[in-house]
Amino acid sequence: MSNFFIHRPIFAWVLAILISFAGLLAIPNMSVEQYPDVAPPAITISATYPGASAEEVSRSVVSLIEDELNGADGLLYYSSTADASGRASIVVTFEPGTDQDLAQVDVQNRVSNIQSSLPQAVLEQGVRYSKGLTSFLMIVSMYSDNPDIDAASVADYITRNVKNSISRLDGVGNFQLFSAPRAMRIWVDPEKLSGYGLTMTDVTAALRSQNIPVAAGILGGPPTDADLMTTAITSVNGELTNIDEFKNVVLRANADGSLVRVQDVARVEVGLSSYSFNGKLDGRPVATFAINLAAGANALETAALVRAEMESLSQYFPDGISYAIPYDTAPYVKESILKVVHTLLEAVVLVFVVMFLFLQNVRYTVIPALVVPIALLGTLAILWMVGMSVNTMTMFAMVLSIGILVDDAIVVVENVERIMMEERIPPLQATIKAMPQIGGAIVGITLVLVTVFFPLAFMSGSSGVIYRQFAVAMAVSIAFSGFFALTFTPALCATFLKPVTVGAHERRGFFGWFNRNFDRMTEGYTSWVAKLVKRGGRMMFIYLALTIGALWFFVRMPGSFMPDEDQGVVITNVELASGSTAERTEAVLDQARAFFEKEEAVEHVVSIRGFSFNGTGINAGIIFTPLKDFKDRTATAQEIAGRATGALLFGVPDATMFSVMPPPIPSLGNASGFDMYLQDRGTLGVNELRAQADQLVALASQNPKLNSVRIASLGAGPSLEIKIDRAKAMTYGVSFPDLAQVLSSSLGGAYLGKFPNMGRMQDIWVQADNPYRRSPDDLLRLKVRNATGDLVELSNFIEVRWSLAQSLVQRYNSYFAVNISGSAAPGVANGEAMAEMERLIRDNLSADIGFEWTGLSYQEIEAGNQGSILMILSLFVVFLVLAALYESWSIPLSAVMIVPLGLLGSVAFAYLFNLSNDIYFQVGVVTVIGLATKNAILIVEFAKDAVATGQPLFESTVRAARLRLRPILMTSFAFILGVTPLMIATGAGAAGQRTLGTGVVGGMIAATVFSIFMVPIFFSVVLKIFKTKPKLLGAQVVEQQSEMQSREEKDFIYSEAYPELDPYRVGSDDTNHSKSDGAKPGDDTNQTREE
Repeated sequence: MSNFFIHRPIFAWVLAILISFAGLLAIPNMSVEQYPDVAPPAITISATYPGASAEEVSRSVVSLIEDELNGADGLLYYSSTADASGRASIVVTFEPGTDQDLAQVDVQNRVSNIQSSLPQAVLEQGVRYSKGLTSFLMIVSMYSDNPDIDAASVADYITRNVKNSISRLDGVGNFQLFSAPRAMRIWVDPEKLSGYGLTMTDVTAALRSQNIPVAAGILGGPPTDADLMTTAITSVNGELTNIDEFKNVVLRANADGSLVRVQDVARVEVGLSSYSFNGKLDGRPVATFAINLAAGANALETAALVRAEMESLSQYFPDGISYAIPYDTAPYVKESILKVVHTLLEAVVLVFVVMFLFLQNVRYTVIPALVVPIALLGTLAILWMVGMSVNTMTMFAMVLSIGILVDDAIVVVENVERIMMEERIPPLQATIKAMPQIGGAIVGITLVLVTVFFPLAFMSGSSGVIYRQFAVAMAVSIAFSGFFALTFTPALCATFLKPVTVGAHERRGFFGWFNRNFDRMTEGYTSWVAKLVKRGGRMMFIYLALTIGALWFFVRMPGSFMPDEDQGVVITNVELASGSTAERTEAVLDQARAFFEKEEAVEHVVSIRGFSFNGTGINAGIIFTPLKDFKDRTATAQEIAGRATGALLFGVPDATMFSVMPPPIPSLGNASGFDMYLQDRGTLGVNELRAQADQLVALASQNPKLNSVRIASLGAGPSLEIKIDRAKAMTYGVSFPDLAQVLSSSLGGAYLGKFPNMGRMQDIWVQADNPYRRSPDDLLRLKVRNATGDLVELSNFIEVRWSLAQSLVQRYNSYFAVNISGSAAPGVANGEAMAEMERLIRDNLSADIGFEWTGLSYQEIEAGNQGSILMILSLFVVFLVLAALYESWSIPLSAVMIVPLGLLGSVAFAYLFNLSNDIYFQVGVVTVIGLATKNAILIVEFAKDAVATGQPLFESTVRAARLRLRPILMTSFAFILGVTPLMIATGAGAAGQRTLGTGVVGGMIAATVFSIFMVPIFFSVVLKIFKTKPKLLGAQVVEQQSEMQSREEKDFIYSEAYPELDPYRVGSDDTNHSKSDGAKPGDDTNQTREE
């Protein structure tokens, strides 16, 4: 193939141009995102049971739905929460790759099977489904400068005019408004009610019966008589539409003709459907909503669409209403990708410098440099064709591939240059002669580097998605590198290079100093290799010790899924004691806001009362603290979070507050660190389970390996137990349904449907007014009508007593559970912290306590289990490929035996820089496996061919090491310097870049240093032990015949036998162009320049 392109260079250029053109066309069409679709798809089921306790919601709603979920296709796990406000939420997580639309249909069908078993109040509210990611893409706040428009009015405006427009945008998975919509509120005075001889049941019945939409049809509608000339649409005022109509609803008509209306016993207003939420932006009251990204959507594109839509909608905002976007993840994503692009450009420059240092000729340097952009453009074209995006992993692959892309081209150029100088032939003939010598090595290197990433494409789970993106990008770019090395590079060498003049490398200045010292180093290196090969047995014992050490330290490395990243935001979860009022919660949020406003790195403070990642309730809150741009601050998010936790957790006695960073991958948890569920696998009950969780947190707080371990759940609070004496109630003639309705409507509120309000249907709620539901005595004074029509006070058959009850009940995979989060102490890996948590559970908690990891921690365990298998498979595949290429089972051993020494370097650097065995480190090690084997192939290939032609094993081995030293060092240094920008990265996404770069640099330094000394030993020892005779295959046979012919000649074939073919002899001094007497083309000695 190479000969075809050598003689048809324009054909090679056309191919390169077409491939580049395809890449340029692909770039604007490729989506840009931080990570591929890594988070497992999830469906969220939401329901509301007004007035029910958390335990009642869990028992009557959640458990019924969960039982139906088991057996769903692709189900991974599910978790649920039920809180004291009657809300239930079940998050059903599926395996990566599951079609989310089909999963939602499956979930809806399963829930519909038991829908009739759910309480009627739940059915009236409706069961809702959403499929957006659980993390927030962005937060938008709207506020008013007009004193006549309060935050509640702004929230109502959002519901009417903003919500639907934003929800329709591509990529928006869920729209979450942290403010309740408007609702018709009927606040009943129980004392007035009983004064009129009425009960709450009478009020709810009257309102239900008089608020009915009526569809009366068309007056004169068909079929009609022929003489009817007109028809009319009928409209009936069946629905109540305003406050006055609700006030005038008749509750009872007295015998004297007087009427008792709603306004006689209640206060009516258009209020809110819930009073739990309140938002502030930098201390200013606002109405806030959050956007969740749809599964599979692009964050950058969706954020841009939301911004554009908000700008468009703002033209129609009422005077005084404005908006701000204080929290947006898109800028971080964009900056992290740009940082990798900058790293890519830095790598190209550094690789060019290394090539020029060794090649010392602009033409020789330009040829490999041309391959880089063409191969990268070709890679982008292929990635676009297979539907992949430009993301962190594909960009990391391209950065690593920079040094690899020039390797094959450097090998070609260096070999052509060597032949031109040794044999003094023109570039065309030198290229024709060089390609058969190195074609096998290039094919072998390419196949090894491509197949070493092959197992990554078959890994499962979220880590498999990441591996796959990296593997495909690396394999495609390397395949292009090998293709161009056999096609484009030979064509350039034959047409672009100039003949080497005598003494071309005997330069002055820096390059002369470099060449002289490199030649002296080569002489010393050759001497050392010869000595070490003769002592192969002893060296193998040293190799065995190093291998054992590498494996021992590797298996003891602490693991994690991904390093924590500074994403420019700190999230603070706030929890007060259950039973705390909304005003107390607001005061605590204000204290936290005041702390953050003193931090120089903080840009905004967004506080939301009523919502937290631990659950919803008036005693919960959350604060999002976006930070300034990286260049405008010196403090990291981790430092600010640490200071905030220290100041707020111990400085605000009324609340428990933890400040954390978001997880490195959105929707895999709510915070960085670890995430687990303690489960009641026996019959402990929710209270004892919580006690066990408290014990675990107390133990963890004393453990030096753990940090900020906390219960991610709202705690127990005051509970009023109402005990009904059913038998006694019957003696009073009171039916239990009437009694239950009075209690639920008075305390929790009764939902009575909807009413039309300014073009929208909004809720109707009836509830006892605030002064009449403040104490147990208020409850006992409520009245219910008995069978004879008399009013009976509830105190006659009800007893109440104070107790404690959980304000949030959690379940995980159908077991009662408590969510526990935390992080590793500084200097401790996340995997080590997780192992310590497991030990504490086993050693200290009840035997009925089980646990399961979830979110990012679940993926970390999955990735850790696959990591070791991945490396073994990669090494095995490399061995098989080499066995096929060399037609030998033994010779490949001499190449792959270098891998443990490369692993030693990666592990050593990981320990030196306190890194974990995470996904980035693992893909780095796989890269080292391929590159370490590549260096070995360069030596083994030449040594194998020499032995196959009949040359002695020792001389062949030493000569191969000497010949390949320069290209090995050149390609290795080019790769190492190309990856160095990753190792020293700062700013957005720096943690991942440093982890990947450090492992690869360490591994390649060790692999390079060890390979130039140990591979000759491996080759010699393997051939001696297995008594293998290498074979020449294909073009190598022709090359051998040519070499045998040249040995029969006394002088160079071109300079002596056919002087007319030697352009160097014309007009030149023979003494300057000949070697010492008796020198042969293949001799190592007396050469003008060491190879």
